[in-house]
Amino acid sequence: MKTIDEGRAVRARLADIAEHAEVSEATVSRVLNGKPGVADGTRQAVLTSLDVLGYDRPSRLRRKSAGLVGLVTPELTNPIFPAFAQAIETALARQGFTPVLCTQTPGGVHEDDYVTMLLERGVAGIIYVSGLHADSTTDPQRYVTLRERGLPIVLINGYIEGVDAPFISNDDVASMDLAIGHLVAQGHTTIGLAVGQDRFVPVIRKIIGFRNAMMTLLGRTDVEDLIAHTMFSVEGGAVAAQRLIDKGATAIVCGSDLMALGAIRAARLRGMEVPRDLSVVGYDDSPLIAFTDPPLTTVRQSVQAMSEAAVRALLDQIAGDPAPLAEYVFRPELVVRGSTGAAPGSPASAKSGAARGGSAL
Repeated sequence: MKTIDEGRAVRARLADIAEHAEVSEATVSRVLNGKPGVADGTRQAVLTSLDVLGYDRPSRLRRKSAGLVGLVTPELTNPIFPAFAQAIETALARQGFTPVLCTQTPGGVHEDDYVTMLLERGVAGIIYVSGLHADSTTDPQRYVTLRERGLPIVLINGYIEGVDAPFISNDDVASMDLAIGHLVAQGHTTIGLAVGQDRFVPVIRKIIGFRNAMMTLLGRTDVEDLIAHTMFSVEGGAVAAQRLIDKGATAIVCGSDLMALGAIRAARLRGMEVPRDLSVVGYDDSPLIAFTDPPLTTVRQSVQAMSEAAVRALLDQIAGDPAPLAEYVFRPELVVRGSTGAAPGSPASAKSGAARGGSAL
């Protein structure tokens, strides 16, 4: 870390800080020396510039909290997002930073408006979880502008070309290989994929992984009718499952655990039993998902590892020692529970049924 001598800041460093904070060198000097007559917002902007440029604050200006960090997430109704928020907030707090949680809801505050508010509060950086960067149709300029201003940012689960920032992603392609491989081993050959809209990067990658796995493991290329696009919600999963069951699917891989719960509901409304008549795989391994009926087989995101990596990447940028700016992809894990079983009519199903004495579960 670079150091500013209290009351004796080198002029070149004053100029750097003044330029970054968009204030005069005299104002920077007043802040560094603890002089009155500086507005709170301006004072915070100068202190944030110290953090962003990697200078230690003079001891009299150091606070218990090293600074504010924005955390932009989607709505918290999907349990995976509170899980990310908690892990990131904990990791930030351990390093003395105070997270400012900005939750996006349909029809609520726009991501750009949240960012404006965060900049006004003088945040030292921003971590985005599944933000607009996950939408392949979005304009990357909003992120490019922040980087040009020197603000550290990290983007989780979504990738966009042309942005000079670290990206932290779950391996969506590998996740499909894990899920399809498990179902094929259970004798399933007609497997559906229930996901959100295909403008989102994680969805695009899941579809690529699904197609690859179906071709590699089953030799199938006729899979487009087995892909259902709806919403990442219980209701969306139910709608997708209805379509895929009509297409003859004996197993469904879902883009989220909530969608998987919807798929199970749809199957039961048809008088089907899971996993006897339909196997269902979720995605995320959200908290409490192991306690559903039946316990859900799912692809687990490495939430803790991804969150800690995101925080470390951000703090390294703030300290002026950034890691190579690239996409860091984390390997998922398949967690097998009770919502998947042998395909109906397969040899494995007959064996399993005999072992159960004909019972469904």
